[in-house]
Amino acid sequence: MELVNGQYVIGDVPALSIVKQYGSPVYVYHAEKITSQYQRLKAAFPGVDLHIKYACKALSNLNILRLLRNCGSGIDAVSIQEIELCLQAGFAPEEILFTPNAVSFSEYQQAAALGVRINIDSITILEQFGHAYGGSVPVCVRLNPHILAGGNSKISTGHIDSKFGISIHQLRHVLRIVQAHSMSIDGLHMHTGSDILDADVFLAAADVMLEAAFEFPDLKYLDFGSGFRVPYSAADIYTDVERLGKKIAERFRGFCEEYGRELELWFEPGKFLVSEAGYLLVSANMIKTTVSTVFVGVNSGLNHLIRPMLYDAYHQITNVSNPKGTTRIYTVVGYICETDTLGADRPLNEVREGDILAIHNAGAYGYVMSSNYNSRLRPAEVLLYGGEAHLIRKAETLEDLTRNQIVLEKLKDPIQA
Repeated sequence: MELVNGQYVIGDVPALSIVKQYGSPVYVYHAEKITSQYQRLKAAFPGVDLHIKYACKALSNLNILRLLRNCGSGIDAVSIQEIELCLQAGFAPEEILFTPNAVSFSEYQQAAALGVRINIDSITILEQFGHAYGGSVPVCVRLNPHILAGGNSKISTGHIDSKFGISIHQLRHVLRIVQAHSMSIDGLHMHTGSDILDADVFLAAADVMLEAAFEFPDLKYLDFGSGFRVPYSAADIYTDVERLGKKIAERFRGFCEEYGRELELWFEPGKFLVSEAGYLLVSANMIKTTVSTVFVGVNSGLNHLIRPMLYDAYHQITNVSNPKGTTRIYTVVGYICETDTLGADRPLNEVREGDILAIHNAGAYGYVMSSNYNSRLRPAEVLLYGGEAHLIRKAETLEDLTRNQIVLEKLKDPIQA
C-alpha cells in the first residue's frame, strides 16, 4: 500500500474506493504482489531444480489457488478438503503433496485414491501404509530434526517437543518398516517452523536431513518446508531469501553430486507468498477515551483476524481516511465480547468515527482462520488483478449463519408452566 497524490492505493486501486464498492470489513489481496513473491523465490535458488508447493492453509480461496497454479506452483495440502479444493482449482493430483498431522488412516487412504503425493509423519501411519500398499504407492517421510529454527514456540515445529514429524532418532525404526513392507520412499521432508532468520541454523537442520537421505537410494526430491519470515513493519527483520537460497543451493548441489544424481529441491511457502499481499479494511465505530487509553473500536475483531490475540502477532495499522492527520496514540480493538486487541499503543493519524483503517499483512492466516463467534458474519474477499478490484467471495448474510441449523418443531411453542 502506497500514499499517492494524497490517497492510499493498493495495486493502483484507491483503498477507499474498494470500501465504497464492497463495504467494510473487507479482505483485499494484491495479485501482482503474490506473483512477484513467487518469482522472487524461484530466482533465489540458483542452479537447482526448484519446485514450489504453496502451503494453501495460508489462504485457500479458489482464485488465489488458480493464480498460483498459473505461476507454476504446486500445492502443500494438510487435509482432504484442501486437496479437493485444489483439484477444483485445476491442480493435477501429482502436483499436490498431502502433509497431514494426527488424522485417521482413512484420510491417507482417500488421498491415495485421489492420486496425490503422500507425506507420512508418524511411525504408526507408516506401518499401516506399508501393510496396506507395500511399494505400490510411493511416499515421502517427514523427519523432525530436533532443531528450533524459528523464535516462537507456538509456530516452530522442528523442536524435540513438537507433534510434527518422525524423530530423526527413530530413523532405524523407519528403515526397518520400509524394508519389511518393501515400501517405495521417493522423498524426505522437514519443516522447522515459521520465522526462520538464521541461515546457519536452517542449514544445520538441512544437514540432518541430507545425512539421512543417503539411507534411501531411490529419492526423487527433498522437501525443506518453509518458514520464511516476512516484514510486519518498515523496521522489521525478515528472512533474506536470496542469501539463504544461495547457501542452500550450494549445499544441495554438493549433496546431489555425492548422492549420485540430481534431485528436486522443494519448498512449501505460505506466508511468504500471500501475507504482504493482503489487507483487512475496517471502519472505526467509536473513539473511546478512558483515564489511561484512547481506544478505537472497529467493525471487526478476533473473529476475522485472530493472529494478534492467538500469537501476539504484530500487524501494522494505517488510517487510510486521514493521511495528513496529526499523529496520536491509539489502541485499536474489535467488537467481539472478549479481550480483542488488534493493535496496542499505535501511532496513527488522528482517527475519527467512520474512518477506514487498513490492517497490513492480512493475506496469510486471516480469512482462513476466521469464525462466526458472537454470531458475527465473515467479510467479503476482493482480489486486485490487472488494476481492477474483483469480488472473489461475497460477504456472509444471516442466511449463511443459519443455513445448516435444523429447527425442532417441538420447540415451536413456549413451554407451559
